Amino acid sequence: MDTQPAPTVASQPDEITREVVDLMANLVGLFHREYEEAAAARSLTGAQAKVLALLRRGPMPMRHIAQTLSCEPSNITGIVDRLESRGFVTREADRQDRRVKLVAATETGAAASEELRESLNFAREPLAALGPEERTVLRDLLRRMLAGASGPGA
Repeated sequence: MDTQPAPTVASQPDEITREVVDLMANLVGLFHREYEEAAAARSLTGAQAKVLALLRRGPMPMRHIAQTLSCEPSNITGIVDRLESRGFVTREADRQDRRVKLVAATETGAAASEELRESLNFAREPLAALGPEERTVLRDLLRRMLAGASGPGA
């Protein structure tokens, strides 16, 4: 793995940096559009689908879900209420702190999340243009970029 320090980007980005940012914005836009469509096809909102995707990591406190999705805890309560009413999630007391409620995906919720994930062609199509070594380099570069970022998901 490359251990060189990350170069600093000047206050005035160069042309390549601007183009990379534009390309990344286009990719993010494509991803969000397809993700929202895939969620809607399963009668889920994008936010509900994102909560289910997060829960693939395992049960987590509602506060952590809110922080990760950069939204208000009260919004997560409503999202979790709707997912719970459909049998996609359960709430359980944290064994270490019974005041904390953990949200966990049910088998139905995990299956819905996996089905949605498998239906996304967005990533497969553009990545198919890259060979295995190129995908590995891209993955490593993205990890390095995220490691240097601050905030949720970093």
